[in-house]
Amino acid sequence: MKRLTVTFGTSLLVLGCFALSQAAQADRGLRGPGEFIQIDVPGAAFTVANSINSRGDIVGIYFDSDFNQHGFLLSNGAFTSIDAPGAIFTIALGINAQGKITGAYLDTSGNINGFLLSDGAFTTIDVPGTSFTVLTGMNPQGDILGEYKDSSHSVHSFLLSGGAFNPIVFPGAVLTDVEGINPEGDIVGFYDDSSGNSHGLLLHKGVFTTIDVPGVAQMFGLFGINSRGDIVGVTIDDSGNDHGFLLRRGNFIAIDVSGAILTDANGINDQSEIVGDYIDGDGNGHGFLLH
Repeated sequence: MKRLTVTFGTSLLVLGCFALSQAAQADRGLRGPGEFIQIDVPGAAFTVANSINSRGDIVGIYFDSDFNQHGFLLSNGAFTSIDAPGAIFTIALGINAQGKITGAYLDTSGNINGFLLSDGAFTTIDVPGTSFTVLTGMNPQGDILGEYKDSSHSVHSFLLSGGAFNPIVFPGAVLTDVEGINPEGDIVGFYDDSSGNSHGLLLHKGVFTTIDVPGVAQMFGLFGINSRGDIVGVTIDDSGNDHGFLLRRGNFIAIDVSGAILTDANGINDQSEIVGDYIDGDGNGHGFLLH
């Protein structure tokens, strides 16, 4: 689920997102389809930006100097840490137009719990009977995407709508991962086929479409979609390095921070502002805003 990979048991979470630099100034050495603004939570060892809403609010994760994970909100130039009460760590993955935030936290019993943060109040949302739930995104209508792990440690995706957990399974896939949802209810993510290859997926009005970038070594997946149908995602080259991209009206546009070892594109809003993360030539991790 979104960028920066960490392992919880046998599952893979791809985290993402984080903060504008303390000076909030663009590094003029970063070039691409627009202007890159480096995002670093002050004092953080690593910052990842995962999602941006139509107001320009950004959520993500950062690692402090002891490499503990925290969620964050960047709104009107100010950073706010997001830590679920009593949690060992917290990750923020999605934010909708109303400013409601979704993500997950690790509790003291070793369980991964999904959360919704609304008006300063945390609500835990777990699939009944499970000890692993992560909420990856939410649209303005309140529909929530997520994943859970069953008793056999298999990962399943769902859409929580109208109080019901509705399974999302790409036909024939061995794994389905959902990441982004827009106001129209279109869903993006990725799936693994029976050969272990990853493919991007779009779910539109109940119909699945496979989306692969032509000529790339491997798809990682699709992570964000806006109301116009613009999609951001990530591919992996022959050397195992990530590259972001924007898919707009059938055209794939590369998103790579100049000089970076890898670049991930994690979220996009209706103004086509894109957030993600990259690792620079010195091995330091930063978030970015591309607008």
